[in-house]
Amino acid sequence: MGKLSVAVVGLCTTLFVWAQEAPADFTTQVPLSVSGNGPWYRLELPLAVQLSARQADLSDVRVFNAAGEPQAYALSRQSSQRTESRNVVDVKWFPLYAADTRETVPGVVLKATAEGTLLEVRPAAASQAGKQVLRGWVLDASAIKAPLQQLSLDWSREQDGFQRFSIEASDDLQHWESWGDGQVARLSFADQRVEQHDVGLPGQSARYLRLVWQGQAAPVLTSAKLMSATSSLSTPLVWSQPLTGTRLKAGEYSWQLPTGLSVERLRVELKQPNTLAPVTLSGRRESNQAWQPLSNALLYRLSQNGQDVVQDEVQLPGQVVTELKLQVDERGGGLGVEAPALRFAVRATQLVFLARGEPPFTLALGNASAKAANLPLSTLIPDYSAERLNTLGLARVAGEVAVTSPAVTAAVDTGSNWKKFGLWAVLLLGVAALGAMAYSLLRKPPVAR
Repeated sequence: MGKLSVAVVGLCTTLFVWAQEAPADFTTQVPLSVSGNGPWYRLELPLAVQLSARQADLSDVRVFNAAGEPQAYALSRQSSQRTESRNVVDVKWFPLYAADTRETVPGVVLKATAEGTLLEVRPAAASQAGKQVLRGWVLDASAIKAPLQQLSLDWSREQDGFQRFSIEASDDLQHWESWGDGQVARLSFADQRVEQHDVGLPGQSARYLRLVWQGQAAPVLTSAKLMSATSSLSTPLVWSQPLTGTRLKAGEYSWQLPTGLSVERLRVELKQPNTLAPVTLSGRRESNQAWQPLSNALLYRLSQNGQDVVQDEVQLPGQVVTELKLQVDERGGGLGVEAPALRFAVRATQLVFLARGEPPFTLALGNASAKAANLPLSTLIPDYSAERLNTLGLARVAGEVAVTSPAVTAAVDTGSNWKKFGLWAVLLLGVAALGAMAYSLLRKPPVAR
């Protein structure tokens, strides 16, 4: 009976060893290099590598050491790093006047209180007071202490069309830093009114913003709002390569994504100048499901003041989709017979792993049956904090990505499954034999003395 017990235990041990995951169980293996302070390392997963996963939530991501042993890891995603709180504030605005629309930055005197609240903006010289070309506005954001995320403007109804301006930031009203360009619009199209009021800001703090219109007089503002955030730990967007689509019918196109993805933004190629296209975007996860509306937008590429003004992006809610469909109102001229090229953007994902054993380390992806094995960051790193994440060692893709043919992988998986079934069968037979032996021993009459 003792020998049988040892045999059964040995079979159990062998079973679990054989059933343990190995790099060969995944279709894609990516060599990694590490640098900096360990034993924890963080890796920003390239989008091309993420697309090798067979599961949208990256449940089939693993890291192995040189001996093929799996490493403990966590995924740092946008869902766990969302901005803590947002606040929208109406701010005061002050006009900037110049001699003409060619002057880049109007010469002005700006006065503020000791607390930083803006009191007055007036021409630098009295001779300029009579020049009434409105070139821009100064916004007073001195009461906002959090990083600025978005600007929202409204202006006089008499001034339709595009409004394009430069954005500069300052804390002392003397030194100004460029924050790029902004564009808002109010358009009438096919008995509809399309308005774009919001402009993204870089997520930095500033007491004052200066908006200067380029090559045209500024409109009369009726509202100016700034959205701020107390903390912004959101990871950046990463963009895909162009996708080729299919024309379903006139004004309707579809694109198949490589896998299910939480898409947050799209960029539609607008090849022809003077393109104007109101669009509706829909998505779905399975080909047999009904299309679900995701967003509406106005796409355009228009010539203005000798340059192209382009709006080719669509904001999405971040739902997981595998297929996208674009419907175009062709009263604007449409987007052509062929489906336009499409780029999509998703949030970058960081993988943090605890290095155990010897390098080199290998990232493995691509196993439709793998179960999620990632830990929470607070479990992987006992004294975890968001600040500490930036101090961890770095891991990077190093070398060629090895991809196994799905057909070969399927064959390997099938063989592995037969082995597992066989081992379980042997194990059950062993347990049954052990039980039968114990039963026979219990039924055997005691030996007379």
